[in-house]
Amino acid sequence: MPRTTSTAAAVAALLAAAALGLAPHQAQAAAMDAATTNASDTSSPYPDASPDSSSSELRFHDIPGSGGITLKGNVFTPAGARGDRTYPLIVLPTSWGLPQIEYIAQARQLADSGYVVVGYTSRGFWLSGGQIEVAGPPDVADVSAVIDWALAHTPADAGRIGVGGVSYGAGISLLASAHDPRIKAVVALSGWADIVESIYSGRTQHLQAAALLGGAGYLTGRPGPELQGILGDFLGSWLDREPQMIEWGKARSAAYQVDRINTNHPAVLMGNAWGDTIFPPNQYADFFEKLTGPKRLEFRPGDHATAEATGLFGLPNDTWTNAHRWFDRYLKGERNGVDTEAPVQIKSRGDSGYEGYADWKSVGSGGSEKLALSDSEHIRANVDSGADGGIVFLSSVLDQLAQAPPVASIPLLPRAFAAVWQSERHDTDRRVRGTVRLHTTVTPTAGDGTFVAYLYDVGPLGIGKLVTNAPYSFHGKTPGKAFGVDLDLFSTAYDVPAGHRLAVVVDTVDPLYIEHNPAGAQLTFSSPRTDPSYVSVPLREQ
Repeated sequence: MPRTTSTAAAVAALLAAAALGLAPHQAQAAAMDAATTNASDTSSPYPDASPDSSSSELRFHDIPGSGGITLKGNVFTPAGARGDRTYPLIVLPTSWGLPQIEYIAQARQLADSGYVVVGYTSRGFWLSGGQIEVAGPPDVADVSAVIDWALAHTPADAGRIGVGGVSYGAGISLLASAHDPRIKAVVALSGWADIVESIYSGRTQHLQAAALLGGAGYLTGRPGPELQGILGDFLGSWLDREPQMIEWGKARSAAYQVDRINTNHPAVLMGNAWGDTIFPPNQYADFFEKLTGPKRLEFRPGDHATAEATGLFGLPNDTWTNAHRWFDRYLKGERNGVDTEAPVQIKSRGDSGYEGYADWKSVGSGGSEKLALSDSEHIRANVDSGADGGIVFLSSVLDQLAQAPPVASIPLLPRAFAAVWQSERHDTDRRVRGTVRLHTTVTPTAGDGTFVAYLYDVGPLGIGKLVTNAPYSFHGKTPGKAFGVDLDLFSTAYDVPAGHRLAVVVDTVDPLYIEHNPAGAQLTFSSPRTDPSYVSVPLREQ
């Protein structure tokens, strides 16, 4: 069986096992059997080295993790590796709910180009020991333990170490770079730098995202009591537990350890999707600006982990191509140009190519267009007007593949439940780039509440395509007393055709989020003369 075929067989076996409803240990065992069907002997000086001179080979291993647990891992070593030579090392923690074969296709490609690659199932999932810690200190210590093991059991070079991963693996990798100075390069794809701003932005629980993560954790792993308690408090909206939940999140966020990362000075590449419904792009952009070492930020259309998904099956993928270039530059020292390109690379949600910027602040360097929200609007809560952010994963994937974002008929939105403001028709294209900001004054009839703001691209027939959105919740306000709100919507890159309008819509119910509006609550959005309300839309230079 050719090696590329055995890799595909491993992935196919995992998917088939999952489809048949096998338990996690059964599904992973089936995939491991398929992957090792054509394994060669281990007569090399290193037990992980392949004697085959043409291609690397896969080996599965039990790797000691922190605290005495066992991590299930796999190792690719360059073909023909010798005991008198060392190779740069890349460690890949798995994504949430996925087993160690997740990175097999990419790990083989990296090993074929001269890396020792160790992938492992994150603790608490599948056959790895321990409980799910959600990137807590044990997860971070696991990365260092895997590095220690690789240096002792493979021809890995202690001076050339990189870490990377997708989603959960990305978050763990960023945190590990704050604690292990041996890490010289990081590739963090579809991850988080601030978990609080990811699933609790606008002080609003991202319901579908949290439920999806929680459900996957219970299906594929063993959530510990701490995670179970936090998840229950989060979904149960226990405000008296909010400070503890926020502190728990901060301890698992690289944004609060950026000084340590800057001291260690790793080269950090981060990639994400504009429509990521689990880890929205704003928090990555904010963190990127605080890094002082070599860095690169990439944003593309899609949802959580969809931009890099095809690469996990070994298919051509620009996300992974740039990840390889990043490792090659900072672990091998290759002059491949990745460090001379603009550090911020973005792709709009249309058909255009990549745009390069010197930094995140330069995105939207064409100035901003202000849409005045001059008319007061009074809406009732507790009813979904029909303006929604879509469905987790599905909606942004449709936008990525078919330029079909969530839509709403703006003229038909019920004004009793949705506040609507529209611009005039634009004579030229509007290339929205960066972070749209809402400034308004709100007067509630109750002390607690939630609203969601949306920006739409409205065509001649009044059909609005969603450009971006964001939720906002408040607590402990005085009923009948106005207060100001400044809300950043999720960053994006979207081209509005000439002849279209921009529309701002605000309502109180969206299936993506938990709402905090008491029954019968009402909200008034006003624009005082001394503090006018507006939406600021950043634009690219024409």
